[in-house]
Amino acid sequence: MRMRVTVDRNTKPAFLAGLAMIGIYAVQFVAARFSLREHLTATDLAILRFAGAGMVMLPVVWRSGLATIKALGWRRALTLAALAGLPYPIIINWGLTYAPAAHGAALCPASIVFFSFLLSHVATTDKASRQRTIGVAAIIAGLMLFIAPARIGDNTKDVFFGDLLFIASGAMFAAYAVLVRRWRIGPVTATATVVLLSCLPLPLLYLFAPSGLRAAAVAEIVSQIVIQGFLSGAAAMFLYTYVVRQLGSQTASLFMPCVPIATVLIAMTVLGETPTGTQFAAILMMAAGMAFSALSRPAAKPA
Repeated sequence: MRMRVTVDRNTKPAFLAGLAMIGIYAVQFVAARFSLREHLTATDLAILRFAGAGMVMLPVVWRSGLATIKALGWRRALTLAALAGLPYPIIINWGLTYAPAAHGAALCPASIVFFSFLLSHVATTDKASRQRTIGVAAIIAGLMLFIAPARIGDNTKDVFFGDLLFIASGAMFAAYAVLVRRWRIGPVTATATVVLLSCLPLPLLYLFAPSGLRAAAVAEIVSQIVIQGFLSGAAAMFLYTYVVRQLGSQTASLFMPCVPIATVLIAMTVLGETPTGTQFAAILMMAAGMAFSALSRPAAKPA
């Protein structure tokens, strides 16, 4: 069955970009959880993320210098950097020290969906149809069902604290996406601005924050630079910003529930972390909600 989506001629590239983003984020969660269980700290992974992303974006920054940030405005640039820059991966990685990778992969995207849906009504003129509203409600119900088993375990408080950190990170990234849409910022400009400003405090973090970089193998550090920096820090942010510009923040957020599905499959193999039957059901519920929302027609705009 062929699904027909009537948006514009950029719809197909935007959906392909969304699928690539799903793969990157799934690998990111598993790789981060793996290293956090070994030697590296949440701050280490954030440093490697933006060190790698900085290498990728250096040619862009070199050509434009500070002109990009000046054109955007320092207030807007600092706001975007605070929401999707250095604090964002630190909060996620901090959560991964307490909760399994599948929790982060489920809660972060689902929170982005919910807060994107909520903030779009407050900060933009985007209107959601009844069908999309029902789909988002199914995603949130799946989210609640997913975290329920964690509350009956032995380390309930630790896991729940990690879950709260994931939800907070989702709210931050949803706000970033809505502002990018509202301010009409291009993906290259947004990504370069966030990466550049996030690289500035890295030397201080390296010198003063707790670190396990010296105990980690060179191969582990290089692989995290590639995964957290090149792919997650630069490529995935560019892809998500591109999807937001083409399809809107609500539609872009609907790719996120696919991330836990991909992450669970990888985590089962690499980390040996297998979700419960209830969590598998929750993942299917979120995926169904995403599909239901994606098939909905845009709501009619008020005259």
